[in-house]
Amino acid sequence: MADSAGLQFVSPYAFEAMQKVDVQRLAALSDPELRLLLPCLVRMALCAPADQSQAWAEDKKLILRLLSGVEAVNSIVALLSVDFHALEQDARKEQQLRHKAGGSNVESILVSQLQHGLTLEFEHSDPLRRLRLTLSELLAIMSKVADSNGEFFLKSSELFESPVYLEEVADVLCILQAELPSLLPIVDVAEALLHVRNGDWFLCLLVANVPDSFNEVCRGLIKNGERQDEESVGGRRRTEALRQLCQMNPSQALNIRAMVVEECHLPGLGVALTLDYKPDTADEAVSPLVSYVSGLLLGTNSKVRTWFSMFIRNGQQRKRESSSVLWQMRRQLLLELVAILPRSRSTHVPNDGDMDDEGGSGYSGLREEHVVKASALLRLYCALMGIAGLRPTDEEAEQLLQLMTSRPPATPAGVRFVSLSFCKLLAFPTLVSTPEQEQLMVMWLSWMIKEEEYFESAAGVSASFGEMLLLVAMYFHSNQLSSIIELVCSTLGMKIAIKPSSLSKMKTIFTQEIFTEQVVTAHAVRVAVTNNLSANITGFLPIHCIYQLLRSRAFTKHKVSIKDWIYRQLCETNTPIHTQLIPLVDVYINSILTPASKANPEATNQPITEQEILSVYQASSVQGDNSRGGRQHSSITAQLLILYYILSYEENLLSSTKQLALMQKKPKSYSAALMDKIPIKYLVTQAQGLQQELGGLHSALLRLLAINYPHLCLVEDWVCEEEVTAFQKLPSSSPRLMRILEQLTLLTPGDLIPYSESLTASMALLLEPAVPRRILQILNKLWMGLNTVMPRRLWVMTVNALQPSAKLLRQQTYTQNDLMVDPLIVLRCDHRVYRCPPLMDIVLHMLNGYLLASKAYLHSHLKETADFDRQSQTVSNLGVPGQPDTPEVTREELKNALLAAQDSAAVQILLEVCLQTSEEQQLGCSTESLLRGIRGPVPGKTEQRSLLPRGEEGLRDSEPEGGLLSDLREVQCLICCLLHQMFIADPNIAKLVHFQGYPQALLPLTVSGIPSMHICLDFIPELLAQPQLEKQIFAIQLLSYLCIQYALPKSLSVARLTVSVMGTLLTVLTRAKRYAFFMPTLPCLVAFCQAFPPLYEDVTALLVQVGQVCASDVATKTRAIDPLIARLNYLKEKPHAASVDGATKLVLPQRTAEELGGADTDVQICYCVEATFMDIISSTLHGL
Repeated sequence: MADSAGLQFVSPYAFEAMQKVDVQRLAALSDPELRLLLPCLVRMALCAPADQSQAWAEDKKLILRLLSGVEAVNSIVALLSVDFHALEQDARKEQQLRHKAGGSNVESILVSQLQHGLTLEFEHSDPLRRLRLTLSELLAIMSKVADSNGEFFLKSSELFESPVYLEEVADVLCILQAELPSLLPIVDVAEALLHVRNGDWFLCLLVANVPDSFNEVCRGLIKNGERQDEESVGGRRRTEALRQLCQMNPSQALNIRAMVVEECHLPGLGVALTLDYKPDTADEAVSPLVSYVSGLLLGTNSKVRTWFSMFIRNGQQRKRESSSVLWQMRRQLLLELVAILPRSRSTHVPNDGDMDDEGGSGYSGLREEHVVKASALLRLYCALMGIAGLRPTDEEAEQLLQLMTSRPPATPAGVRFVSLSFCKLLAFPTLVSTPEQEQLMVMWLSWMIKEEEYFESAAGVSASFGEMLLLVAMYFHSNQLSSIIELVCSTLGMKIAIKPSSLSKMKTIFTQEIFTEQVVTAHAVRVAVTNNLSANITGFLPIHCIYQLLRSRAFTKHKVSIKDWIYRQLCETNTPIHTQLIPLVDVYINSILTPASKANPEATNQPITEQEILSVYQASSVQGDNSRGGRQHSSITAQLLILYYILSYEENLLSSTKQLALMQKKPKSYSAALMDKIPIKYLVTQAQGLQQELGGLHSALLRLLAINYPHLCLVEDWVCEEEVTAFQKLPSSSPRLMRILEQLTLLTPGDLIPYSESLTASMALLLEPAVPRRILQILNKLWMGLNTVMPRRLWVMTVNALQPSAKLLRQQTYTQNDLMVDPLIVLRCDHRVYRCPPLMDIVLHMLNGYLLASKAYLHSHLKETADFDRQSQTVSNLGVPGQPDTPEVTREELKNALLAAQDSAAVQILLEVCLQTSEEQQLGCSTESLLRGIRGPVPGKTEQRSLLPRGEEGLRDSEPEGGLLSDLREVQCLICCLLHQMFIADPNIAKLVHFQGYPQALLPLTVSGIPSMHICLDFIPELLAQPQLEKQIFAIQLLSYLCIQYALPKSLSVARLTVSVMGTLLTVLTRAKRYAFFMPTLPCLVAFCQAFPPLYEDVTALLVQVGQVCASDVATKTRAIDPLIARLNYLKEKPHAASVDGATKLVLPQRTAEELGGADTDVQICYCVEATFMDIISSTLHGL
């Protein structure tokens, strides 16, 4: 607003005095300054104050004294003497008329019959008419603003433009707004004043006389402002008015700037306020302008970023204007840039004509105090050019290139500056346009390569710009331009759209002049590893360069060994683990196993040697030394990374066997002896407590363990690890051994490792009969604790310690490999272990682990040898007709058959362990104790007992049993738990074991003790269809127990099928086979009827049919059988009649064993049929 340039504005001093009502400072103002504040001061002196204190009374006297010498006070007092109530009523009537007329010119109620212009009328009018004239003009402008729909207009008003009466008009305006605030809201008045000449001057006077409204007025003007203020005249006037307000109250300038950003309006105002801002203490590092613009473009608010970028783009489309805020900002930034350039490079702002002279100037260093500011300026120009689309002028481009190719001091800030300069060259290669500038850039890059080591050592930083140079060179060689763009954006900290085609010139310079591929590889291997590498070290490190070279196979192509560098870097690691370490190991393993090209299969890297691997674990507590000393996390990190390397190497070796076989290449696998010396489980346990610091390493190790070492991932072990730290000291008066073991329970599993050999070696001594149970239980706890940190070595020591001590057998020392090949070795232990539950628990744990380990071992062995064997067989069969290849499926089937035989053998041995020995049979320990009390009679035993009354039967079941709390019972429970896990894991094992069969005496134990036995219902029909009579008998006996335990619809259908099968077999079996089949199976029908009463009719029909068939064969031999058949038919027809008088009528005549044994086989079957029938009726009576 140049029209108000000659007017005097309210000074910051005067505004602050008004804001604080500082009368002393007001008294110090000059008459012109005081004249601007008279409306407020006169009202303050005349109106009744709310403050009745003595201090304000004194201040009021001083104000009256100030006003007494000013002539204009009288006119203001006259203005305040008007009836404002009547004035407001007339004004509202005029507003209503204007509203009805739709904004068209109507006759004013406030002012009528103007004979002269507004100025003359104002001059000759009394105070009331002056108020009416000004109010009418102001309401007209406000009405037009309301109807303009945001379109700016400039109202020509004689009243607001006459320089003679500006002060009187300002007085009237201030009095009107103060006395009629509801009619004239100050924000609406401020908006209207923007549309008249001298509006900013009137606005400042209005706000100065109502200082509390400053923020309200500014926020209203900003909220109603344009999104891009430089685009229109109205936007520029609004910006200028707000700028004048902030110059009047500079303490609120930054708050107003924050409002601008919050509303995303008037971007030029934000820049203008920043240019006007003069901080009390100058910041030598970064100027306010750089901070503000950088915050807008590099902040997290995308809306603000887009808004300000549009301001930059739109501003460039207009012709260069000195009054433009954008060009003022660019000029200021250029001045700041030139101010920090080395003196020998630039001493003034260069013009286009100076460019040639400056290009040949000598190098000099950037001053240390300017480095941070230079970095901030570089990032700002990157944001302006890359995000906001700023097109630099030749002058700006030249000075930027001079700054980027400066040589900073060797400090961390200097390293950062060089990295930013290098990335800016890559992001904006158009800055280098002439051959002289290109030569300047090449010289600067050569200086970077030469000084990189010095900068790294002098600055004391691990991430220097040398690694970035190397990394960019590798990306250029492998044509990974997108990776270069990502690197540049990551270093600059902003997302910039860089076209890959724009990097062609830089690619040529890098690949042909500075870094050839051979130079890159030779230089990379000489770069020192990063000491204590962790995620805390940011920036671009040697590991990034090595990773990219490994991916591009540059080392193998140029026959450069990288193995030693990788090994040293893995050893120099710390927590939190660096994110590039795991990808580095993966790509290194790939370069070992996969040749760079098929033409040269030997072009691979060398693997880490076994000796180097062992040196990492020399201080491992699993070896028995340094067990109590706390390990450093750095050593744990290195050991975990080496462990990950070994496991991943072995897995990739197995998965690549086909490709390696085709290339006639077989890399060497790491030996089993090496794996035995590595504390795998201990390391994984340690990693579990460092999951946050190890990133994805812990989960990767678990995945590899689950695939290659499933026996180290048993669920019981993970549960035990959660509980192993919860041991507490128990008060005990046991002997010395028990006290020692109690003390050992207080140690952590890692601290127990030195005692592992002593504990395992003494296990055989604890099998003696007089050893207290408490000692065995403590030993079991200690063993389980050790199992969480050193399972494999512990298992081998335990198996060797529990071997039989028979003198005739020569004890053999087994190895880990022996136990994986033949897991059943675990069960070839001292037979006393089978009746020692704490030690049997350990044996079963090892057996389960080695069965899983054997599966993994055979799988890897098959995969490792199959492809090479097939390849060699293919080569040997060339030219030999008629020689078939062994199909791969045969090898897989043989492996599966071996595993099935192995598992079933283990199950059969464990079931045999559950049987009573001769000594236990003499003591009366019964395997049927698990079922006793659940259901009454045991199937298969009914022929050996007579029917008893209900009361006597209950007495018999409640008699104490010797085996209920015996060691055998506990061992049986442990075995049943393991078998349950095996059956659930692989139901085919359960099917195979039951097709093989086992003693009928174990059926009560297996059915009631193994919860997963219900799966047998799926294959019992198939077992019944087997031709062997023994399998059919076993199936029926098994089903009888399953029906009682699982009375399910499926059991009913299988039982009905079984009764039908038995009826069919009756018609086809010979006399001898009939006796062998029905004698053990007829008692099972009792269980069928007891579980499923609907089967009663089918069972009785079968029993009568069996009796009739057998009776017909012996009819000529004895007549004693006829009454029996008659009784059976009677019972079949009227089963309830037989029980009218109670169970006493159903007692059968007792027959001695000699009578039954000497009788004919058919007679014995008939008697068994009768006994079965009676048992069915008896079970029915018991259920009533």
